[in-house]
Amino acid sequence: MVRSDARENRARILAAAREAFAEDDGTSMNRIAQLAGVGPGTLYRNYPSREALILEIYQEEIERLVDAVPVLLAESSPVQALRRWTLDLVAGMRRKHAFGAALSPDTHQSIAARSYGPVIAAITRLLEAGKSDGSIRADAEPVDFLQLTGALWRAAPDRAEPMLALILDGLGSRPSS
Repeated sequence: MVRSDARENRARILAAAREAFAEDDGTSMNRIAQLAGVGPGTLYRNYPSREALILEIYQEEIERLVDAVPVLLAESSPVQALRRWTLDLVAGMRRKHAFGAALSPDTHQSIAARSYGPVIAAITRLLEAGKSDGSIRADAEPVDFLQLTGALWRAAPDRAEPMLALILDGLGSRPSS
């Protein structure tokens, strides 16, 4: 069991790293330790490398996205929940790719492996809710949706929402012929 002070240190480190990386993806580990109010030893004991720290940030981001699905579905229609969730996913993808060259190919692969299943499960839940109420076509596939939305993070930020609207229009249920 992790002591409460150790949990608090980890939480402070992650919060400081998220904030620091948002401002400058080249922020040093020592700077993150300073911002978190911990010593370098505490930082490196929890996160032995920059990549380990970034991987933990991504893991938390994926968990946050997955945990948001039931809340979004409780607050909105399935299509609206899918729209809001996808925009959050796109923002997370942009943050992830901002690190780009700072991460090794193995870390990129690890991030993809860790996040793919939970992201597909979240999309599945959102699509199934829309299929159940008739707002999303029955043949919509989570993998296809994820591939289509992959283009959104590469688009200019002001184009992501209009492009997503086109994707969502395409998901609309079709009358039987």
